[in-house]
Amino acid sequence: MSKQRYAIIGTGALGGLYGGLLARAGFEVHFLAHRDFEHLRDHGLKVESPLGDFHLAPVSVHNSPETMPPCDVTIVALKTTQNGLLEQMLPAPTRQGGLVLVLQNGLDVEADAARVVGFDRVLGGCCFLCSNKVGPGYIRHLDYGAIVFGEYRPHTGSSNSNATSKDRLVGVTERAERIAREMVSAGIDASATPDLLTARWRKLMWNIPFNGLSVVLDASTRELIDHPDSLSLVETIIEEVYRAALALGVPVTSEMAHKTVEVTRKMVPYDASMRLDYRYHRPMEVEAIFGNPLRAAAAVHAPMPAVQMLYRQLKFLDARNLSARSSDGADEEPNRGGR
Repeated sequence: MSKQRYAIIGTGALGGLYGGLLARAGFEVHFLAHRDFEHLRDHGLKVESPLGDFHLAPVSVHNSPETMPPCDVTIVALKTTQNGLLEQMLPAPTRQGGLVLVLQNGLDVEADAARVVGFDRVLGGCCFLCSNKVGPGYIRHLDYGAIVFGEYRPHTGSSNSNATSKDRLVGVTERAERIAREMVSAGIDASATPDLLTARWRKLMWNIPFNGLSVVLDASTRELIDHPDSLSLVETIIEEVYRAALALGVPVTSEMAHKTVEVTRKMVPYDASMRLDYRYHRPMEVEAIFGNPLRAAAAVHAPMPAVQMLYRQLKFLDARNLSARSSDGADEEPNRGGR
């Protein structure tokens, strides 16, 4: 069986790493880039990683989706705050029926891609990754790197859904297995899941406390874990997310909640992506990571008071931050991907 052709929408810390690994392994990979286009075209892509450092040159890079060939799999590695661009970005690389794999944080984030290509061509996934974009075409992978992905169904993240209904479990399809096999062959720790919704809520146990508190407390993951008061807040929020998932019929476990803290304790000191977005006056993924889960929980009367407070604080900070950006400009800083 021939190798599939991949498109990467968003050549940052996440898309640059995974796309680079696929290209290094001999897959045909087409990168869509904006600010980095000329650098990638002229100098290629540089990756430092525990999986092995490498430099790819030349790379197939595009500054317009219209020049991209039809691809079998298009990986969306943008922040969800840029999903309004998908209507322009997805039609060209998917024009011959290719699949879309959405690797973004949050709940029901696949819906925007599904509105463009149809839900039956969309998969979604969670990345457990510490990776930095430290310069044009320059990715530094620090730790972890697993991807868990599965078939998307529109009802699985909606606030009026019955999460226990049988049809949310579609099994691991052959097309998902094929993508996973190809990623593994490229050195990526990838696995397909029959239950995307559970994977999403399990990731939210990390994203909600650590992304949110990193902004309102101006703290790294290590600082949040090391101080007893911030750790208590982390644990309270994880418990709320865990109980909301249970109320929605999602089979998360108390062991998953406990592991969230322990994994963070072992990881390299790291600035959560939302903290970096706030610091450099970029829009934060408040609705995808906080708003959507809160609305889903409210539909089944699952209280999340600490998460609700964090959500309102972040909405205020985001609006004030973006207002400051529009008035005095923003410093450019390499984006960071990851958890």
